[in-house]
Amino acid sequence: MFPRQREMSSKVLRRQKRDWVIPPINVPENSRGPFPQMLVSIRSDQDRNISIRYSITGVGADQPPNEVFSIDPVAGKMFVTKPLDREKRSSYHLRAHAVNMNGERVESPIDLYIYVIDMNDNRPEFKNQVYNGSVDEGSKPGTFVMHLAAFDNDDNTTANGMVRYRILSQTPHSPIPNMFTINSETGDIVTVAAGLDREKVSQYSIIVQATDMEGNLNFGLSNTATAIISVTDINDNPPELTSRTFSGEVPENRVNVVVANLTVIDRDQPHSPNWNAVYRIISGDPIGHFTIITDQHTNDGMVTVVKPVDFEQNRAFMLTVVVNNQAPLASGIQSSLQSTSGVTISVVDINEPPYFPTNPKSIRFEEGVPAGTSLTTFSASDPDRFMQQSIRYSKLADPADWLSINNTNGQIITTATLDRESIYVKNNIYEATFLAVDNGSPMASGTGTLQIYLIDVNDNAPSLLPRESQICERINRNAGINITAADTDTDPNVGPFVFELPTFPASIRRNWTVSRLNGDYARLSLRTQYLEPGVYEVPVIVTDSGNPPLSNSFFCGIVFCSKPIMCVVCVAGMVLVFVLWMKRREKERQTKQLLIDPEDDVRDNILKYDEEGGGEEDQDYDLSQLQQPDSLEHIISKPPGVRRVDERPIIPESQYPIRPVVPHPGDIGDFINEGLRAADNDPTAPPYDSLLVFDYEGSGSTVGSVSSLNSSSTGDQDYDYLNDWGPRFKKLADMYGGGDDE
Repeated sequence: MFPRQREMSSKVLRRQKRDWVIPPINVPENSRGPFPQMLVSIRSDQDRNISIRYSITGVGADQPPNEVFSIDPVAGKMFVTKPLDREKRSSYHLRAHAVNMNGERVESPIDLYIYVIDMNDNRPEFKNQVYNGSVDEGSKPGTFVMHLAAFDNDDNTTANGMVRYRILSQTPHSPIPNMFTINSETGDIVTVAAGLDREKVSQYSIIVQATDMEGNLNFGLSNTATAIISVTDINDNPPELTSRTFSGEVPENRVNVVVANLTVIDRDQPHSPNWNAVYRIISGDPIGHFTIITDQHTNDGMVTVVKPVDFEQNRAFMLTVVVNNQAPLASGIQSSLQSTSGVTISVVDINEPPYFPTNPKSIRFEEGVPAGTSLTTFSASDPDRFMQQSIRYSKLADPADWLSINNTNGQIITTATLDRESIYVKNNIYEATFLAVDNGSPMASGTGTLQIYLIDVNDNAPSLLPRESQICERINRNAGINITAADTDTDPNVGPFVFELPTFPASIRRNWTVSRLNGDYARLSLRTQYLEPGVYEVPVIVTDSGNPPLSNSFFCGIVFCSKPIMCVVCVAGMVLVFVLWMKRREKERQTKQLLIDPEDDVRDNILKYDEEGGGEEDQDYDLSQLQQPDSLEHIISKPPGVRRVDERPIIPESQYPIRPVVPHPGDIGDFINEGLRAADNDPTAPPYDSLLVFDYEGSGSTVGSVSSLNSSSTGDQDYDYLNDWGPRFKKLADMYGGGDDE
């Protein structure tokens, strides 16, 4: 009943102590009814005077799950309307309320606690139906194996939820039917007896039962699960070779071939470190010709050759082999006597090729050794000492064809003169390759290289460069060219070189001088105050430092032109002069011996050694004089290009290089050379000795033709001095000096 409240003073209410407090209400789960089933009656002592309405609030009343509990609003009786399930909700907390007809509270709310009483309505449940565990073979009794656990949804504080375990069966029963036991409260499985052997039983299957009601089989509920226990392998079985002796054979000089196969038995777990075999050769192979490779699939040992064997040195090998596992043996396990065997390897003789003991073989000789000289004996050896075989020799590679070899004894004889300066000699060494073949079955051959180091002798006279040069500048005492000496020999038969001029004719030293700049270079300079423009051939003698020294004489062709304007005439005339000069030279070659080898004569090109335009000495000349006059209208009207003034071509004319409208004095020399080359290669140009018009350069020139330019401003030139230059200039002297032609 709700406690009574009375007025103690004016407008002051004092709460009287409650007469009683409603104790917790216990409701068994899974009640069969009938429903609704009354649980408790709630009354207020004020219901004698006024009408009171009762209600309850909380989860299970006006909150989900709704309407599990209800109350008679007039009588105050509270009911449960359906069976309760403790596993879904084990308790409820409600509040009871009392109000008058106006809804005004007449009593303070009272707490109601309803507890659902558990009943054994749930079996123990295993999370998995099958559990996997393992234990090493040979484990001692009491060794932990695995843990199993079952869960019961009933109240574990009561017997309804208290689970106990036991083993129902073990398969197989070997060596005894109860090799394992289980802790009834914790579910831990441990070994009971010794004797676990993976090689006999590798796996056990155990049925485990879990029962609630503290394992009471009469009242409790039960469930089962299966425990699979694998027996883990340990290395308790050493490998055993299947035979005490093995044999095989190997061809000599062969490597990476299997010559014998060793078989082994191991009862441990296949393809595990406890089963994998490791073979070792412990005697009979001190040099290490053999190794044993384990076949990963069969565990066999493959005896393999890693270093070639020689029948002439060893006809057979007696090996001692031991085998172990990759993992060490378990404690207390001894190695088997069958882990060691003997292996006999026979060596098969084959025909081996001859070989040259010294390869390559090096010898030294001076160059110039004549044909027929015996250089050395280059012989091969036959490694087959137990075979009576002969060797024959032949030449395999002889780039210069200088050598021959005796086919029976290997003697090397020269067939030509050895020349260090030959293109076949590299870094002073000439190489030739020879072949040695035996008469075995089948025949075998070997090659050898002979290296001949050729010692240099002074057999090549020096040469001189350049052979021709062009100087287009104001002639003075400083005019000259630099010349270079070269020698195909090597030290000490090369430089420093001596440069000098011949004493005859006297005009050579009178007009020229040569001075050495260093060991390889010299300068050929002009000595006179004045020298007429033209082509000069100056003889120079160059001597090397060999013992004895060798000398050579060369003619340096020098073309002089005193002014840039004169280059036009000089270059054009120079072509004709050189043509006549070359014809004269060819005629002299046919009549008498030259001072140098014709093959060394490279005086066919004119080399330009300096720029001709842009200097201050060129500024005194009026370039406008090279412009065409206005009177040549028939030339100007033609397309741009070089034209012959005195001849009209009868076939289509070639197009020559076009000169810029505004020329620069510095490029006139290049332009003239380009025009000269174009004229020489023009197929439409008749072979007339006439001048060429080199492009239109503007109007206003008073000069009618460049042919008005003379080679000298003083009138006729005297060329009689050409007679003093020797027979090489006789033709020019006859043409220009007034002499008779040959």
